[in-house]
Order: sequence, then structure tokens, then C-alpha cells
Amino acid sequence: MTNWTLFLDRDGVINTRIVGSYVRNWGEFEFMKGALEAMPIFKARFEQVLVATNQQGIAKGLMTAADLEKVHEQMLQTIAKAGGKIEKAYYCPLHERENPHCRKPNSGMAEQAKKDFPNIDFTKSIMVGDSPSDIEFGHRLGMKTVFITTRQDIPSQELIDIQPKIDFTFDSLYAFSQQLETILV
Repeated sequence: MTNWTLFLDRDGVINTRIVGSYVRNWGEFEFMKGALEAMPIFKARFEQVLVATNQQGIAKGLMTAADLEKVHEQMLQTIAKAGGKIEKAYYCPLHERENPHCRKPNSGMAEQAKKDFPNIDFTKSIMVGDSPSDIEFGHRLGMKTVFITTRQDIPSQELIDIQPKIDFTFDSLYAFSQQLETILV
């Protein structure tokens, strides 16, 4: 184990993103191929593994915070049964138009994680995500950034703009897990 911290986005990284909608209950949650197999590898290599996810479906009234917390509880239990461990799932329930401090790319979730886990060193952290806001979040905090190429709906100019802030690119969380030895240096 190292003293590195892993931050994971959720939708499109751990579970399948529902395009144009939100995972509102456990029945709609589907792990991405290889995601569960990656979790024990992360548990062995990172001091803590955390989720940081924007969940404005709550602000839109499509689900409640309690609904989301039930999904996260099931996700964490399933990951634990597979031999992995996520210490905590942070989420921002507010709408993007409010530009709240908790919503990625803003740093609120990372700051809360640092309060909860004072040993976090952002320069020894990795942010894994599938959107420009995930990459911007990690980059602003001095983390290494990993872009997962599962989304087809990102405007090409946004991809061009964020490219210099991406340290590594993989097609899945599992593919990333197989290259940790070359990244954690």
C-alpha cells in the first residue's frame, strides 16, 4: 500500500451512465465491465479510495438524497464483497446553474475529503473521470488525472481544451488498474 489517494467519479467510470437521465435506484445501477475486478487492486495500492460525484438529479427532484445514499450503500457493499473498499462517497446534490462550491470542477468535495482524511496529499492523489469537469477538478488540486473514454457526448472543443490537463487516458477503470505500477511513481 502507498500513501496515495484515489478519487473516482461514479457515472461512466464505476457504473454505466444513463444518457439524459440519472441512476435513481439500485435497480438502475449497472457496474461497468471490469470495474468490480479493479476494486481489490485499488484497495491494495491506495491508502484510501473515494468517490466524488455530481448528482444534480436531487436538485431536479428526480430522486432524494436518501435514494442516492441507498444506491451508494449498495454500491459500497457490492464492492466490499468483491474484495475492494471505498471509504466514502461524496456527492454534490445542487444544480450546475448555481455553480456551487461542492460541484466539480469546484473543489468542495476534495476539501471535505481532506477534512475527513487529513492525511490526503493532493499531489499524491489521482482523479479518475469521464468528463472535462472531472479532469479540471483533479488538475486544479494538483492531482494526476486519468480520463476514461466511455462518453461519446462531449463536444470536440471541450475535449481539445481539456487535453493538456489529462495525464493518462484509458478505456476503462480496469485498464487503468492494470497500469498502476507505471503511474504511482
